[in-house]
Amino acid sequence: MSGKVVVIRMGLGFVALCIAGYIVGPPLYWHFMEALAASSPSCSPCLCDCSSQPILSIPQGLSNASFGDCAKPDPEVSGDTENNFADLLSEELKLRENEATENQHRADTALLEAKKIASQYQKEADKCNSGMETCEEAREKAELAVVAQKKLTALWELRARQKGWKEGVTKSNTQSHGNVQTA
Repeated sequence: MSGKVVVIRMGLGFVALCIAGYIVGPPLYWHFMEALAASSPSCSPCLCDCSSQPILSIPQGLSNASFGDCAKPDPEVSGDTENNFADLLSEELKLRENEATENQHRADTALLEAKKIASQYQKEADKCNSGMETCEEAREKAELAVVAQKKLTALWELRARQKGWKEGVTKSNTQSHGNVQTA
């Protein structure tokens, strides 16, 4: 049984090493390659002004024989190409300007619509606030009326008690006893 456990542990260890190599390997490889590139001697700077110097020799490793002709300026083609390129650029600029104008118009229209809606909501809010103020004033008046009514009720109850009125005693009860109370 212990032999199987050892084999399983070795298998799991191997899998763990493979996963660690998979995760850590590529970054280590690229760091190694960068260090190797930094330690190698660098090339002298290239002169890349192709318009003033014709290409005299084809660089090593390039098999295209027409490469040397690519950088040579052709006066007939250059003028037409430059004119066409300038026309294309101006046409593209006009298209972009028209698109920007259209987008600006849409944005202005949306802004105007938003302002109208905001104005409508503000009017509705003002109406609501006005109605709330009116309701609040009416509630305050009602509270004052209730307080005044309670005072008046308390006064009448006090007068009635002074004249012998008792709470819970009704007219029918007083008639059965023979006492008739008048207010």
